[in-house]
Amino acid sequence: MENLQMSGNPERRCEFSHDYVIVEEICKTILNQTKHRPTIGIICGTGLSSLGDIVKDKDAIPYEKIKHFPKSTVKGHVGQFVLGLLNGKTVVMMQGRTHLYEGYTVGEITLPVRVMIHLGIKTLIVTNAAGGLNRSYNVGDIMVIKDHINLAGLTGESPLRGVNDGRFGPRFPALSDAYDRSLVKTAIDTAAHLGYSTFMQEGVYCAQVGPAFETPAECRFLSMVGADAVGMSTVHEVVVARHAGIKVLGISLITNVAVMGYDDNVSAANHQEVLETGKKRSTNIQNLVSTIVGKI
Repeated sequence: MENLQMSGNPERRCEFSHDYVIVEEICKTILNQTKHRPTIGIICGTGLSSLGDIVKDKDAIPYEKIKHFPKSTVKGHVGQFVLGLLNGKTVVMMQGRTHLYEGYTVGEITLPVRVMIHLGIKTLIVTNAAGGLNRSYNVGDIMVIKDHINLAGLTGESPLRGVNDGRFGPRFPALSDAYDRSLVKTAIDTAAHLGYSTFMQEGVYCAQVGPAFETPAECRFLSMVGADAVGMSTVHEVVVARHAGIKVLGISLITNVAVMGYDDNVSAANHQEVLETGKKRSTNIQNLVSTIVGKI
């Protein structure tokens, strides 16, 4: 394990991004409340908490009852762990996540992912609501994420910042395969089998901090650099999962179309639209994720 003391300044202490002892403590708390031992983790994005409705034989543990856990404050995020069976597989599901814009640190918002990994998951399915930057996308489309642009990460906001604890993963993890290609193919093939091809996309997700939606100039910029959709979550969770060698599948629900120009007749993005689109596509998302889980 690396030395905690930073060189150059003997009074400055470099902290771990996550405390292994705390992660173990949280896991013991959870395992004492359930018989389930999950192999697949699922994170429900804004408006997508209905995924928890299809978990069988489930145990629900509110975040408020888990010591050290960040509490979700955003409408559309239930704020609990759900453990149970989904299409024959044992899963742990986050019904709601926390975000940087809620005032949490990047270590705090990714702590639940560390916990899921410590509980035994080998695969993480992460979902989110996103604005469509690609002009061919429509509201209600489902985008399988093939890559991401981490704006916060590019400016130094990383869940891996600090001393690396080798029990979690390597100091310098590669992200060239952040999203597992075999899982991406499974998702696309599953969508075709379910008859969803007309509203399925495959693209690059970009994350900004929020909570304000993007300006038209920012949307044009992000589109120019290769982003197909933009949101306020996911990328840090993916970094932590890949740090631990966990396979990741990312799915975005396109809940609004990004405003690129200055036409007064174009509706501005709003959170209510995000929630309503999530509700309309809930059955499709449930079927897609459940079927994919059954194939893992």
